[in-house]
Amino acid sequence: MRILVATDRIGALSSAAAGRAIAAGWVQADADAQLAVVALGEAGEGFAEALADHADAELELVSEPDAQMVSRFMTPEISLIAAEPLETEPPRGLDPAASSVGVGRAIADLLTNHRTERLYLDLGGLYCHDAGAGILSGLGAVADAPLDEGYAGLAGITQLDLSSVRELIGETELVAIVPSAEAEQHLLGLRGVTSLRGRDVNTDPAEMLAADSALERLAALVNPDASGLPGAGAAGGAAYAIAALGGTILTGPEACAELVGLEDTMNVAELVVTGSSAFDFGSRGGGVMQFVAEMAQTAMRPCIALAGTVVIGSREMRTMGVESAYAVQAPGSPGTMGDQPTGRDVTAEQLTEVAARIARTWSW
Repeated sequence: MRILVATDRIGALSSAAAGRAIAAGWVQADADAQLAVVALGEAGEGFAEALADHADAELELVSEPDAQMVSRFMTPEISLIAAEPLETEPPRGLDPAASSVGVGRAIADLLTNHRTERLYLDLGGLYCHDAGAGILSGLGAVADAPLDEGYAGLAGITQLDLSSVRELIGETELVAIVPSAEAEQHLLGLRGVTSLRGRDVNTDPAEMLAADSALERLAALVNPDASGLPGAGAAGGAAYAIAALGGTILTGPEACAELVGLEDTMNVAELVVTGSSAFDFGSRGGGVMQFVAEMAQTAMRPCIALAGTVVIGSREMRTMGVESAYAVQAPGSPGTMGDQPTGRDVTAEQLTEVAARIARTWSW
C-alpha cells in the first residue's frame, strides 16, 4: 500500500517530525507499506521549519537594531528569510508608522553576501501597513518621501528610483509566502487591506481613505498592475512589493508542494494522511490540512486526518474531503486543560501509537 503523509505541525513537532512519527507507526502495523513523508507549513507557523527540512539546512536567528527579527538559511539553490512573529499580539486596525523595513534590510544583507537562485520570504510574522515600502527602502530604493515610516510617510511621494534595488536582486527569483487566509487579499479599494483592517475596528473613514490613497500613490510609482494581484494585500501589502519586483505570491503549502512535486506523489498514492494540532469547525485544521484535503479530492484519493484534538462533525469534515479523523488526545490525558484536550503537547510516541492502530484498519 502506498501512503502519502503530509501534515502540518502537530503540537511542538515540526511537520517533518510529525510525519516521520506517523510513518513509523504505519510501518509497525504494515511492514510492506510504502510511505512518502512531505513537510508542509503555513506562513509564520511552520513554513520556515518545513522549507529548512526540504533543503537540509539549519535555521539561524538574525536581528538588527530597531529592525524585525528574522530566521534565515542560505544555500546556492534556495534561501529563506522568515519574519519572526511579534511576542505580543499585533495591533488591530491601522498603524500609520508600522514598516517592513527590517525585512528589507535582511534581504539586502543576504543578497549582498550570498547569491541564491530562489529566495523565499515568509511574511506571516510581519505586521506593517506600508505596501512593502519599507522593504524597498531596505533594498536601497530612493524616493522624495520617507519609505521606512509606514504609510504616513507616503502621502506626498512623487518620485521613486528602484534601479539599485533591481541591480541588487539580479537574477534571484523572489517568492513571497503569505498566510492562506490572506491569499486572495487585495491591496487597494473596498476589498483591500486598509478597508478590512479599518472596518475591523471602526476606523474613521477619512483616515482609511488617506491610508489607501498613500498606498495607491506608491503603487502607481512602483508597478500599478501588481496592485491587483490576489494576495498583494497580504502582510499589510508587503507581498505587493515582492510581486511588483517580479516575484510571485504563494501560500506556504503551495510553495512546499511546488518545490517537491507533491501533485505527482499524490497521484500514485493510495491513501493520503494529513494532520494538525487541532481539527475543529472554526479552523478546519488550518491551511495545511485544508490544502492537502483539497489536493486529495482533486486527485480522487481517500484522505484521513490525525490531530491532537478533533472537535468537528463528520458532515463538515467530509465537505472538506476528509474521510475520517482520529484524535491523539482524549479527555483527561496529558496535554488537556481540565477535561478538554488542547492538542499542544502531542508527542512523537503518541502519534506513532495512534498511526499504528489506524494502519490496521486501512489495508487492502
